[in-house]
Amino acid sequence: MSIKDNLLSIKQSLPAHVTLVAVSKTKPVSDLMEAYEAGQRIFGENKIQEMTDKYEQMPKDIEWHMIGHVQTNKVKYMAPFVSLVHGVDSLKLLKEINKQAKKHDRVISCLLQMHIAEEDTKFGLYEAELKELIDSDEFKEMRNIVVTGLMGMATFTDSEYQIEKEFAYLKGIFDRLKEHPEADNFKPQTLSMGMSGDYKIAIDCGSTMIRVGSSIFGSRH
Repeated sequence: MSIKDNLLSIKQSLPAHVTLVAVSKTKPVSDLMEAYEAGQRIFGENKIQEMTDKYEQMPKDIEWHMIGHVQTNKVKYMAPFVSLVHGVDSLKLLKEINKQAKKHDRVISCLLQMHIAEEDTKFGLYEAELKELIDSDEFKEMRNIVVTGLMGMATFTDSEYQIEKEFAYLKGIFDRLKEHPEADNFKPQTLSMGMSGDYKIAIDCGSTMIRVGSSIFGSRH
């Protein structure tokens, strides 16, 4: 099937409240343009340099999502245009995004990445750290970011039971987070969980945003 057929097939199967991020990392602009011409406007990249190069070459009505781990020294390159940063896992990184957004007179949306997998390699905050972050005076003073929700990645496993348990755990944290008073820089509406292999389980567990790459563009070499 073509990229267009893959994309439309997935979109037709999604509930109305679920946003599809087409994960286009390592794919050429020609592939992204095929998805764009089929109506896709949200693309996810995991390397800031690659995302910046594609941003410069492609139509300007695209929303660019940074889905990979972000190094603070690279934030300045994406600050002029990035729509949503998925993997914010520290106050230090949030401060840098706020600082760079201010330089461009922008407010950048961010998701706080939670640690839900059993693997040690995944980045993310624990629930106590999340609470400490959003209750901190430093966070409350930030005017150029808005935390719009949470993101998490399940363990890479064939066990659907394990994946479902981790997604359900993240949904629980998200529900508790929504009880926290909203503020100008804190409006939790998005729960980003689920990728090509597990997005159907994620949606059943309450995901509102999925990150799908290989099911649209084909496997990466």
